[in-house]
Amino acid sequence: MPDQTRTRARKPAATRARKPVATRDQLLAQHAEARRRRNAAALGSEAWEKASDEVGRIEIEIARLERAMDPPRV
Repeated sequence: MPDQTRTRARKPAATRARKPVATRDQLLAQHAEARRRRNAAALGSEAWEKASDEVGRIEIEIARLERAMDPPRV
């Protein structure tokens, strides 16, 4: 009989649910909003750090979309 005390293995990343992909225009709007929040926050504050992280995450998504374009924008 298998050991019942073991924890279940996590599903591989490819099988986990993913957020719907935003369009480039939607990402640019999100990027502008995150930059606005970052610029309004005190430098080094928690709000500034959260907004900065979001700006970076959005920039990565924009780059991913642009590389997938035919022809790539980069």
